[in-house]
Amino acid sequence: MDQELHPSVVRVKAALVELGGDASLVQKLDQSARTSAEAAAALGVTAAQIVNSLIFVAHHNDQQFPVLVLASGGHRVDPDLVASAFGVERITKADADIVKTATGFAIGGVSPVGHLTEIPTILDLDLGLFDEVWAAGGHPYWVYPTSFSELLKMTKANAVIVSATPLQSS
Repeated sequence: MDQELHPSVVRVKAALVELGGDASLVQKLDQSARTSAEAAAALGVTAAQIVNSLIFVAHHNDQQFPVLVLASGGHRVDPDLVASAFGVERITKADADIVKTATGFAIGGVSPVGHLTEIPTILDLDLGLFDEVWAAGGHPYWVYPTSFSELLKMTKANAVIVSATPLQSS
């Protein structure tokens, strides 16, 4: 059946298996989950329970490199907090080409796992408020349930505060 799946979804499922997760939980939605609001509506959960996999460009000592922020969909990421967490001068939003090159995924389907390259990663502490959170499965229509502890283990991320704004309930 996997041969019928989008290659990005196959890559995520393989990464989950390799990292000790449950690839059978990856599921296709009837509607796009390109944004946290779309995903929350499709799943019947709050936006805060959606894991936004956001690629930024870190700028430090005249070097630039991609970084991954796994953030709750319930608030906006604070660039200063993120730059501080990575120990860089500043971060900027990555464009679609950088996202695709670094992860192998298109914007709207970036999974926390299964990237083409190793990317420094931080995990939003606010995701730990929930027993279950939902992440992209490599394509805007595919998602999977996971937990804060599983994300921490699988991504080897540092858990930090990424927003000074309180979580929104929807």
